[in-house]
Amino acid sequence: MAETAWYNLQNLDTLDTPALVWYPSRIAQNIDTLVTMLPEVNQLRPHVKTHKCQEVTALMLAKGITKFKCATIAEAEMLAMSQAPDVLLAYQPVATKLQRFITLIQTYTTTQFSCLVDDLSVGQAIATAAMQHKMTIDVYIDLNVGMNRTGILPQKAEDLINALLDLKGISVKGLHAYDGHIRDKDLALRTKNCHSAFTPVFELVSTFSEKGITLQVVAGGSPTFPIHAQNPEVECSPGTFPLWDKGYQDAFPEQAFEPAALVLSRVISHPSTNRICIDLGHKSVAAENELNRRVHFLNAPDAQFIGQSEEHLVLEISDIQDFPIGKILYGVPIHVCPTVALYERAYLVENQSITDKYWKIIARDRKINV
Repeated sequence: MAETAWYNLQNLDTLDTPALVWYPSRIAQNIDTLVTMLPEVNQLRPHVKTHKCQEVTALMLAKGITKFKCATIAEAEMLAMSQAPDVLLAYQPVATKLQRFITLIQTYTTTQFSCLVDDLSVGQAIATAAMQHKMTIDVYIDLNVGMNRTGILPQKAEDLINALLDLKGISVKGLHAYDGHIRDKDLALRTKNCHSAFTPVFELVSTFSEKGITLQVVAGGSPTFPIHAQNPEVECSPGTFPLWDKGYQDAFPEQAFEPAALVLSRVISHPSTNRICIDLGHKSVAAENELNRRVHFLNAPDAQFIGQSEEHLVLEISDIQDFPIGKILYGVPIHVCPTVALYERAYLVENQSITDKYWKIIARDRKINV
C-alpha cells in the first residue's frame, strides 16, 4: 500500500475554500532547524512579517528566541502582546507612524522597542518626541548595502551616526542592513557577494569601536541567513523559515526547511475538455509573480496555468477525469509572505486531518489596538 502523501487531508467536507492551512508540527520542526543553524540562539532576531501570528511567536519564545524584527506597528504590537522582550521595528517611523510608535512604547512597558533611522531630520523628530514623553528611544541606522530601497550608504553614515549620538532622547544601538538583492542560487557566489556588500558595514563598526562605541549589526533575510549565521557578531533576521515556500525551496536548497503552509482550493468548473477552473484567484494567493510562478500544486504538478482573475484560476490538465468538480488541490505558495496576509486565519492540521482549531493572522490588519 502506498504511503499517504504528507499533505493529504482526510476530512475536508466542512472546509470552505480557498483556505490557508498550516501544519504546526512542520512549523515547530522548521524552528528547531533554524536554532541548530547558529552557534547561539542569541544571534537570532527573526522577522515576523511572514506569519504575523501570536501562536508562532510563542513557539519561538519557547525555544529561547527573545529578539524579534517586524515591519509594521501592528506586527510590533502582536509581538508585545506575545510578551516578546525585544522588538525592532525595521522601518523609519515618520508622521503618524511615529506617534503610534510612541503610544506602543507607552502601552507595552515590558517590551524594549527600537526602530530604524536613515535621515537626520527623522532622528531629530524621534528625539524631540521622546523628550516630550520623557523617554529614550533606541535606534538602529538603516544602511543601504545594495538593495536600494531604504537606508544610507555605509560610506556616508559616519556623520549621521555622530550627529545622532549627540541627540538627547535617542540611543544609537547599532546598524541594520537588509541584503534581499543577494539571491544567487550558488551558495559560494552568494557568500562572496554577501561578504563584499558587508565589508563597508564592518569597517563602520571598526571605526566606532576605536572610539569606544559598540554598534550591533542586524543583517540579512532568508537568502543570506546561512552566511550571516557563521558570524557571531551579527544578529540574523530570517523571516520565511517557519512556513517556507516553493520559491525559496527551489532557490536555496541548502536550507533544510520544509513547506508548512498550503492554500487549498477546489475544482469548481470544467470549461473545456482539458481545462479546469479552481477557486484560487488573485485574492487568495500572492499574484506579484508571473502567472505560472504563483503556486505549485502538489497533486497537479504538471498543470499549465492559463489565466487568473480575482476569484478564479484556469488550468490545463492532461486528463480531466482525474479532476472531478469538487476535487481539492493542494498548493504551495511561491511567495508565502504576501499570501498569508490575504487570510484572516490559518486552519490547523493534526494527524493529517483538519481540526476545528485555527490561528488568527492577527497582524495582517494595519491596526490592532495602537
